[in-house]
Amino acid sequence: MAPLVAVAGRTASAGKVSRDAVTFAGQRYLDALLRAGGEPCVITPRQLTADAAQEVMSTCDALLLIGGPDVDPALYGHEPHSRTYGVNALQDHFEISLLRAAMLLNKPVLAVCRGIQLVNVALGGTLHQHIDDDTTVAHKPVNFPDGDEFAIHSVRIAEGSQVHRVVGATNIDVASFHHQAIDELGAGLTAVAWSSDGFIEAAEHNTSWLLAVQWHPEDTAAHDPYAQALYDAVVGAVKSPSIAQRNVRVITSPNG
Repeated sequence: MAPLVAVAGRTASAGKVSRDAVTFAGQRYLDALLRAGGEPCVITPRQLTADAAQEVMSTCDALLLIGGPDVDPALYGHEPHSRTYGVNALQDHFEISLLRAAMLLNKPVLAVCRGIQLVNVALGGTLHQHIDDDTTVAHKPVNFPDGDEFAIHSVRIAEGSQVHRVVGATNIDVASFHHQAIDELGAGLTAVAWSSDGFIEAAEHNTSWLLAVQWHPEDTAAHDPYAQALYDAVVGAVKSPSIAQRNVRVITSPNG
């Protein structure tokens, strides 16, 4: 049986196709999991107690946290920036509950874009609420949705990190669409990839199987093996649990 991967879903308003609000996850995420040999299961956002979250995750083999709106700055003790948008307290607490349950139950976790930010906040870290528009790296596309779907830029990956072992390279081009980034790292996290302007682009947990990337690998995974490798890895960690047991080399700076 294919590993069942819980995907923390989103809620959209009713429209012409659906008479009621809908729970969804982007097709590209789901396709990447299917290519990896997993079976995605989209979980409806709702209030979850710790016990309820553990019950959900006990029926699944892994967790995927996907992109989306900004994490509530109140969760890391900051006032909202003027460019912070889409904050949804229920969504934040729902995903944090699933994350904590997955880690408690030793389930592999892959976190993408907003996902890396949520993981960092859940573990006590903070965020840059807005990356200046005149930065030297294009972290998001210009004039979306009229222009490109995402920006492309390079990231440097720390040699010897789990992300390096997964993608098999230390420099790759990635699809990017974000305006926030990790500031102070949460407990147990190690930064393992950076953009050329110094923002953290990937982190991994020192004791749990948890990989988090700021870019959107699903956007290019259909033709980019470096991108698909991340989805292959989270499903592969279920199929071969021994690969989840690892020693992470501690890397503390972009020059480390």
